[in-house]
Amino acid sequence: MRKSNTQKISEVISEYISEMRLSRKLGEARVISSWPVIVGPAIAKQTEKVYIRNGVFYVHLKSPVLRNELSYMKTRIMEVLNEQAGDKIITKVVLR
Repeated sequence: MRKSNTQKISEVISEYISEMRLSRKLGEARVISSWPVIVGPAIAKQTEKVYIRNGVFYVHLKSPVLRNELSYMKTRIMEVLNEQAGDKIITKVVLR
């Protein structure tokens, strides 16, 4: 009789992600894709570019007035982004 070596696919995927050290990159992708949901459609329309580099979340905005308003909420934005990622991957928010 053959010994069965079955695993749940979720376990296999989790093992693969941890072996390939992809969890941080997946968290970053999750944060970037959820930016319009987090800030809403009005602010998302005023956003030109969003990216993460070395734990810093960069947001390029079209409106200087909006940039000024969001600068008062940087700490809260960082908290919400890290909640969305499921880990503390964002250490700073830069608005340009």
